[in-house]
This record gives sequence, C-alpha cells and structure tokens, in this order.
Amino acid sequence: MKLPVAALLLTLPSLALAENWPQWRGPAFNGATSEKGLPATWSATEGVLWSLPLPGVSGATPAVWEDSIFVSSPDDNKNLLLLCVNRKDGKVRWQKEIATGSNIEKGRGNMASPSPVTDGKTVYALYGTGDIAALDFSGKILWQRNLGADYGKFAIMWTYGASPLLFEGKLYVQVLQRSPAPADYPGLAGAGGDRESYLPALDPATGKTLWKQVRSSEAKLESMESYATPMPHIGADGKSQLLVAGGDCLTGHDPATGAELWRGYGINRKKGEWMRVVTSPVSAAGLALVSGPKKEQLIAFRTDLKGDITEKGLAWSFDEKKTPDVCTPVLYENKLFVLDGDSQTLTCLDPKTGEKKWQGNLGERTVIRSSPTAADGKIYILNEKGTVFVCEAGDEFKLLATIPMGGKEGARSSIVASNGQLFIRTTEALHCVGK
Repeated sequence: MKLPVAALLLTLPSLALAENWPQWRGPAFNGATSEKGLPATWSATEGVLWSLPLPGVSGATPAVWEDSIFVSSPDDNKNLLLLCVNRKDGKVRWQKEIATGSNIEKGRGNMASPSPVTDGKTVYALYGTGDIAALDFSGKILWQRNLGADYGKFAIMWTYGASPLLFEGKLYVQVLQRSPAPADYPGLAGAGGDRESYLPALDPATGKTLWKQVRSSEAKLESMESYATPMPHIGADGKSQLLVAGGDCLTGHDPATGAELWRGYGINRKKGEWMRVVTSPVSAAGLALVSGPKKEQLIAFRTDLKGDITEKGLAWSFDEKKTPDVCTPVLYENKLFVLDGDSQTLTCLDPKTGEKKWQGNLGERTVIRSSPTAADGKIYILNEKGTVFVCEAGDEFKLLATIPMGGKEGARSSIVASNGQLFIRTTEALHCVGK
C-alpha cells in the first residue's frame, strides 16, 4: 500500500521535509524537525539576524514555508490580523485584517491564539471569534467564513485557542466547549445557551463543510472545554486516524467521515468540573498519548481496538506529578520529552513503555506555557518572560544555554526551527536566529 505523504511524515519523522514548518507542531505533527546546524547559544544582541516588532501579543506560533513566514496577531484597534513576513530580511510583505472589533482578552489569552497553517500554496488562519480564512501567498483572500455564525459562538472560558489541522486534503477544526454557554464568557455577551462540541472537516479549496461530527462528552462545566489541536495518527492497520483530546477523554476518529472509532478515559480520575484540557495529543511509537490537566497522568493507548478502550487499550501511564498542564510533549529520535511548565521540569520518557530515562530542572522559576521544539539534537523552550532554554536531547539532562530575549511577560508561542534558523516570538517581536 502506498502511504500518502502526510502518513510517511508520521511514520518516518527522521525523513520529514523539515525545511518548512507548516503547522503548529511542525512537519511531522510532533514538535520536531530533522533540521541541522542550528545554534546552541546566542544573545538578545548577538546572533540575531533580525527582529520584527509585532502589532500585538499572541500565543500563535508562526508557520514557515520557504521564504514566507505567516504570523497571526491582534492590533491596538481590535483587529485580528494575518501577516506575511519575508524570512530573508524580516520585513512585512503584506498584512490583512481577517476580523474586526474582537481583540478580546482573558488572562493572557486572546482571539488571535490559534496558529496559522499552510500547504505551500495557501495559508489558513483561524481566530477565536470563529472567523477562518484562506489566503494565497500574495495576500488575496480566497474564501472566508465564520464558524460561530454557523454553529454558535465558541464557549471557551479563556478564549478559544486550538489551531486548525491540515491533513490528507482536509482542514480540521476542533471545537470542544461548554454547554450551556455562560453569557459572561469573552465575546458571548447576550449569546449564551446550548452548545454542542464538534469536529468539522472543511474543504481547503472552498471552506465548505464536508462533514461535522458531534463529539459527545460526560464531562461537566469547564471540563467540557479543550484548547487542544487535533492530531493525526497512524493505526496498527496502517490507516489514518484523528486524535481529539478533551471532555475527560481521548478519542480516535476516521478522517474521511469523522466517525468515532474509540475513546479512552483516565485524565480526570476524580471527575472534577474544572479540568479543561490544554495539551494536544501526540502520536508516538504506534500509540496515542494524552496528558491530563493539573498534574493528572500522561496516558498511552493502543489504537487497534474499538469502543471504550480505557482499560483494555491502556499501554502505559506516567503519574509522577511532573506532567504538563499546558505544554504539549515533543517526540524526537525515539524519545518523548515531557515539559511541566509550572515546575520547569523536563522529563525524557521511552514512548513505547513510558519508562523514565531522565529528569531535570531548567533552573528558572518563571512559568512556561509554550510547547518544546526538538531539532539538531537539542530541545528549545521559551518561558513567559521571553527566556529561551536550550537542552541537549541526549541520554541525560544537560542544559546548554539560558538566553533572555526580552519583552514583557506573556510569551507563549512555540519556537520554530526551519531552513537553518530559529524563529522566536516574544510578547513584542519576532526574532530570527541562526545562519
């Protein structure tokens, strides 16, 4: 059987076409790339090729395709923007308003939190208002719609933050939300009422809904909500699946129809009502991994079963109170790197067995809300104050460098490695580091 390119990237991440970073978790959907020759250290003034001031603060991670960098951002006039930046010199090629009047914030989240995705010809940008648009590389809007207008405004307490997924010719958007929707949520004044959680597949060429799968849940209140991005997975039979995390469980879906294939519980063992999910699932060693919120366990499920696989599908679990509440783990060179952003602790696990290989502390107490990136034998991490940590991705914990990049507190974007360079988004600017 001939696997599609996306499936090959999943099964053979070391052979991924890593010169581009097309989606939030990179070319192989796992936070890693096969890029080489990346820097192990630099400073805020030395080794930085250029720095571009940004219109506003956002946790959105840039998407990079060759010489084009796509960045989502709010501005001071309550507009939601998509920027195209020239990778060579850091200058803005074009800037488009996708939505207006919606620069709503809650905590450090806002309506520009989702990351853009691209296939090299078209770039797709989603915002917490429900606005989603497709643009060509010249900045022309090809289509635009508002999912909130079609299916109800998103009911997410800390503002919607999931990124779209482009996979096997479809554009997927995950909306796991509260029902009934509280009218005092950001952007929901006068628009409360019942909601359903759902997973739609859109036609990338037109934006039309190809199918919409209702994603049921037994969770209560905030535990119904999820900020996770759906992720691809290859099952034991070689067929693709979509992983959806939230509502107290992880589910596997058929990418062609959205039909639920299986579900596994265990990330909210006490059935708490305030256990929203932030971390996205990870496909690793043929298993589907999900991390529960607020120090709950990290679980690995087999995906060759049907129905409720909570017990019969459990491959392993990691429960040492150093699991991530926000930071999605990264898979790199047959190692799983798990970051607890609250205790600044990095753990290396065997993705097949869950065995702990090592664990170390980054040495600075500022919270981390971005997800780690792996490349060139290194792990790159950004904390909320804009400090970058570079760790060795080897057989023991080794901190190579700690590099303050400046900016105000609130940096949440993951570091991108592409074309021999690192792209680091702080609260105030996008920095390019490398050759």
